[in-house]
Amino acid sequence: MTRIRHNDYGVLRPPEPGTWRPSLKVSVVIPAYDCQEALDRTVPALARQTYPAELVEVIVADDGSEPPLRVPGARVVRVTGGWGRGAARQAGQLAATGDVIHWLDSDMILADDHLEAHMRWHHLIDYAVVIGDTRFVDAPGEEGVQSAYTRKILESTRRLKDAGANPYLLHTGASSSVRADLLRAAGGVDASLNMAEDTELGYRLAQAGAVFIPDAEARAWHVGPSTVMLREREVHRHNWSYLGDLIPDLRWLRAHPRRHWLVPYVRAAVTATTYEETRATVDSALAGTLTDAAVTLVGPWGKLTGERRSNLDDPMLDLRLLHNLYAHEPRVEFAEDVPASAAPAPFLVTLPAGWVLGADTLARLVKHADRDLLGLVCVALAEGSGGVVAARLERTAAFARAALFQGQADDLVDELFGSEWVSGAEYGVVPAGEAEPLSGEPAKWRALAGQRLAEIKELKAEVERLSAEVERLSETPGEQQPRGPLNSIMRHLRSAG
Repeated sequence: MTRIRHNDYGVLRPPEPGTWRPSLKVSVVIPAYDCQEALDRTVPALARQTYPAELVEVIVADDGSEPPLRVPGARVVRVTGGWGRGAARQAGQLAATGDVIHWLDSDMILADDHLEAHMRWHHLIDYAVVIGDTRFVDAPGEEGVQSAYTRKILESTRRLKDAGANPYLLHTGASSSVRADLLRAAGGVDASLNMAEDTELGYRLAQAGAVFIPDAEARAWHVGPSTVMLREREVHRHNWSYLGDLIPDLRWLRAHPRRHWLVPYVRAAVTATTYEETRATVDSALAGTLTDAAVTLVGPWGKLTGERRSNLDDPMLDLRLLHNLYAHEPRVEFAEDVPASAAPAPFLVTLPAGWVLGADTLARLVKHADRDLLGLVCVALAEGSGGVVAARLERTAAFARAALFQGQADDLVDELFGSEWVSGAEYGVVPAGEAEPLSGEPAKWRALAGQRLAEIKELKAEVERLSAEVERLSETPGEQQPRGPLNSIMRHLRSAG
């Protein structure tokens, strides 16, 4: 299977439609609600597909329509235990038996080779997410146009080959396909979401190692404008209320400096040693300028039983003290082992206890990794008889991609995404005994910046008041122009503004 670096799928050579023999079964999943007329148009088009009929199943997930939908040529499953597009998509894919899940909106009309265009990529690699070429039309038979957003993204990223870490932003449920195994590895569809479930799923597929491929040959037409086209501001207002919690890459949704977010941007893993060493490391990870960091504290927590013991002579005392300390901190979780992945968080940093991060260490390491989309940044801390003591920043998507192939993980990540060594001292990492007290430095500097901005605002207001006074005096006959100290004050205030 071909190894693709970043999202540059250009190394793949898909066959032309009609020139190859497929073997994978595809399940076309259509979430639907009170849309009998649209389905009567969409499903018959699936019967005309060039992809072998014996390799195609059509599943309509009926999200509570009354009367229930009747769709000849498709298996209809009723959505239970929830409602909305997320619940419908999840119900449909759980009922599916295909090797590939192909999402399709109910109001789509497909070119006859649409499925074949999608499926040729899935026969080349098993970590592709294929995005169809959807045009919007007012009525069947029109040529239609792409959405302005889609066109802009494709043109600015060489059709997603240069999309960096977020090609998933183009993932849509209108017409996209993914291997069933990869979908399950990503956790399936979030059934609680009734809008933006396709974007959130795309993000998790990216963390699972997916490559996103927009195929211009997978032609389809959406009858009528999308909801985003009709009510864009309202859609964003709705979706952004929860996507900030679920997709840490959307940094503009996380402007609040001290909020706790459901999915952290960076998860730090620290294996517990002594109380003092471990506390110094964990606290430094939580106190930095990258505020949406979380910590997994690793240790044999299952051994902390509740029988009578000597409080001060307990052989598990340090472990117990750490559990006491962080038991009610929502950004700290306890685990028996270092997590194999930080998913759905995009980064995992492993830190040896006893080393303290600087206020901006995590922010700078992530920025360094993002500059060249590196999959691994190793941070050299010290060297002794036992070898190099190091911290590691791992990109979740890179290690998930590497896990799809046989070989040593770090070598594969270097091939697929790139890796580098940096100096811990350069990034502000020091031994706990040499670290300055945390003492809320990031918060203090933010507060100071706020004070300075308030002062500047006051000075600008004073400049405007005095400027108005100067203008008034200059327009009043017989009044003298301001001289001396007033001119000096005005120059000072203008320079301060």
